[in-house]
Amino acid sequence: MDHKQRILLKGEELFLHYGIRSVSMDDIAVNLGMSKKTLYQYYADKDELVAAVVDLHINKMEKDCAACRRSAKDAIHEMFLTMTDTMEQFSNINPMVMHDLEKFHFKAFQRFREHKDKYLYKVIKDNIEWGMKDGVYREELQVEILIRYRLETMMLPFNIMAFPPSKFTVLETNRVMMENFILGLCSSKGIKLIQKYNQQRIKKQSHENR
Repeated sequence: MDHKQRILLKGEELFLHYGIRSVSMDDIAVNLGMSKKTLYQYYADKDELVAAVVDLHINKMEKDCAACRRSAKDAIHEMFLTMTDTMEQFSNINPMVMHDLEKFHFKAFQRFREHKDKYLYKVIKDNIEWGMKDGVYREELQVEILIRYRLETMMLPFNIMAFPPSKFTVLETNRVMMENFILGLCSSKGIKLIQKYNQQRIKKQSHENR
């Protein structure tokens, strides 16, 4: 792995764990056992590194979404696969990350918003239309409203005013919101599938915790 990739991955690790504002370029250099001079040869400043980390995260997210779609047996299964993947990503994430990104690195935040409002918009739209076509989602759903609702509630677990970190975790808040969103979409046929996939998820978690 070259220096640039090492810096990028270490930056991502530290930003997600401690928050962006709390991590300096000095911290990254020390954690890598690298001089700041070397670090600045690859990234001109923290803004540039943060932007690269956001691009890395977006690329990972798109690959994960595509993999969930390929593996899914139906629209609800895709939602469950996505929820499992998201929970793994959120397990150690600092809730200050999105706050720091928006307040101190606005260009990188705008890049993330653009990704959410275009790429994730289509992912959600395709899922809802798939579920309605198969009859696992209710046929009277207001698709456009629900897409936008889901896009905005994706960010709520990171809202430290609404969900203070002393009381709530990003992981649990996201799980509850996503479970309720899926439930709200479902027909009676879909609810049976939710029960099926929930049982499979609980069984898998129980096996992993042994």
